[in-house]
Amino acid sequence: MKKLFSSRLLGGILLIVGTTLGVGMLGFPVALGFGGFFPSVVVFILMGLLMLSTAFFFLDANLSIKEESNMVTMAEKLLGKWGKIVCWVIYLLLLYSLTAVFIAGSTPLLVEAIRWVTGMTLPSWLAPFSLPVLFGGFIYFGTRGVDLVNRLLMLGLVLSFILLVFFVPSQVEGQNLLHIDFPASWISIPVVITAFGYHIIIPSLVTYMNRDVRQLRKALLIGSAIPLFVFLLWQLLVLGAVPLDLLTQAFIKGEPATVPLAKVLRHPAISLAAKLFSFFAIVTSFVGVTLSLSDFLTDGFKIKRTWGGRILAIFLTFVPPLFFVFTYKRGFYMALQFAGAFVAILLVFLPAAMAWKLKAYQTVGRRALLIVVMALGLGIVLLDGLQEMGKLNNLISHYISKTNV
Repeated sequence: MKKLFSSRLLGGILLIVGTTLGVGMLGFPVALGFGGFFPSVVVFILMGLLMLSTAFFFLDANLSIKEESNMVTMAEKLLGKWGKIVCWVIYLLLLYSLTAVFIAGSTPLLVEAIRWVTGMTLPSWLAPFSLPVLFGGFIYFGTRGVDLVNRLLMLGLVLSFILLVFFVPSQVEGQNLLHIDFPASWISIPVVITAFGYHIIIPSLVTYMNRDVRQLRKALLIGSAIPLFVFLLWQLLVLGAVPLDLLTQAFIKGEPATVPLAKVLRHPAISLAAKLFSFFAIVTSFVGVTLSLSDFLTDGFKIKRTWGGRILAIFLTFVPPLFFVFTYKRGFYMALQFAGAFVAILLVFLPAAMAWKLKAYQTVGRRALLIVVMALGLGIVLLDGLQEMGKLNNLISHYISKTNV
């Protein structure tokens, strides 16, 4: 029995780690570059602890329902009809935002790859269709098709990251890590919080680990600590190797962190590894999220699982994100910021609101904790809104004004 639990615990930890690591790593160094390395450590730890606490709320809410239940069902049973509607709408918007992130982040990489292979440069109106065309077909074949391609992509992601971790330290300059601007770090919070959105797999973990509370809590604790360590290591490498002016240029252009990183790495093979890591990080997340989005739309709109129904679901999956990418020049970061607001509602505010209904959270101390967490969730949404309205531009305007793009 002990061996069974150890095996399931390891599996649960790996599922959390796999869900957490991904495309967010491409945005962290650029968004946090204005604040500097040490402020970014503070932001990561605080956001990691906040999301771990709401993961425990989410777990307790899920365990309070005897039968298997997804997030929409949990919200309906604990919060009523309004909870179901809010959860349904925000979950849909979150998946759309993340899909827009993947398309925007992959476009420059695929354009460069196609130019390198064929010598042709894709026109700007055609380039954003590259990722949906190349990998959207796997969504048609469902989980089996995604699982097959995802195994190969994960191998590429791990190998390229190991290569970067091995070679990049030689490029790290201590002076780059001494920059500190805590106020400028405020703009990064909506981006950082998207990384810790592993809550969506908790219902599956509850079933997988036979509702063993102790093992589930341990899986959440360890499974969230490992990505936190990886994120901090990644920050150390990128912020130490890339000067702030190059990170600022990437922010203005809406480029992922691997673009300026590739510019400063002196060895062509390591520069290629940076680009490959960026590509694999995007595509591994892309296939999983778009599969979830396609299934969510199919179930939500009662689309029949016929040939025509699957085509319609794929059409609904990709058209809105493509519209967003074509509309906004800085689609990569804007989509990440919007996703941060949706995560704050869906995975910070709502879990605390659901826990409020549970008997275990009726004490004064726990009530106070829930109030603080709900306020933080709404605060992050407000912060994101202020940033989108340009109210926080003064925090980083002096960096942008000094940068020539």
